[in-house]
Amino acid sequence: MQYVKLGTTGLDVSRICLGCMSYGVSDRGNHEWTLDEEASRPLIRQAVEGGINFFDTANVYSDGTSEEIVGRALKEFTRREEIVLATKVNGRMRPGPNGAGLSRKAIMTEIDASLRRLGTDYVDLYQIHRWDPNTPVEETMEALHDVVKAGKALHIGASSMYAWQFSKAQYVAESHGWTRFISMQNHYNLLYREEEREMLPLCADQGVGVLPWSPLARGRLTRDWEATTARSRTDEFGSTLYPAGDKEIVEAVAGVAAERGVSRARVALAWLLHRPGVTSPIVGATKEGHLDDALESVELRLEEKEVEALERAYTPHPVSGH
Repeated sequence: MQYVKLGTTGLDVSRICLGCMSYGVSDRGNHEWTLDEEASRPLIRQAVEGGINFFDTANVYSDGTSEEIVGRALKEFTRREEIVLATKVNGRMRPGPNGAGLSRKAIMTEIDASLRRLGTDYVDLYQIHRWDPNTPVEETMEALHDVVKAGKALHIGASSMYAWQFSKAQYVAESHGWTRFISMQNHYNLLYREEEREMLPLCADQGVGVLPWSPLARGRLTRDWEATTARSRTDEFGSTLYPAGDKEIVEAVAGVAAERGVSRARVALAWLLHRPGVTSPIVGATKEGHLDDALESVELRLEEKEVEALERAYTPHPVSGH
């Protein structure tokens, strides 16, 4: 495994981050395809043994049960000081007017709830799970600063939003002497490259680490276009992200993989890992082979002609994922 600094911090993270949305009680939350604790634990152990030290979850994943499963497993498989643990806040966790969002009340309530479920005194990275248009950004940034100063989070990060929103949040923090975001978790893969227009150059200019979610396009880059899975058949959000015109890119990935004699996932991740500014793609894994592909992708270097073949068919897409 290779390790790099996250943004301009001194924090070392593995080039692959294990995304933990796949782990949780299936009848809680919106993902009926999630793995229960017994099925999740071997994969988390495999990630640790493979050198992954970076784990990403969220309060809203399976109604908090992802945090519970991940927290218990990591406590058994490794030492707290050896891992970089990230979670997120914004999604609805309970009924009522203050049960979601990025108000001061929501943030202060949810950080304590996440720490309790994770079984830890602090998280390394506390991220806002999208932009909250209903709360003044000043309120959000001050609350996040206070979370850091209370020792409940070491750093803060953001997720998919428009570049002007991210820039505004950073400016507000800077102008008040508050903690700035060190990372951007955004939608970026071979099928969706709109982040190259504004967000990625902004992050590069400001020294912000980039943590792409859905690096394999909800698995579309790993299988034939017409093939489906239990997840793809029930993933309402994922079904809105990739139009039929992306089929040619999927076929290009298959072609490069066949010539190399490696998996499609390894090719798609290798392309992303070597994009300028990308720190650590967030990879979900529900099978041992998924993690094998992710770990092996770190060592794969694509030739210029292969990169050209993978990128040739891309056309502009509507903004999605925000």
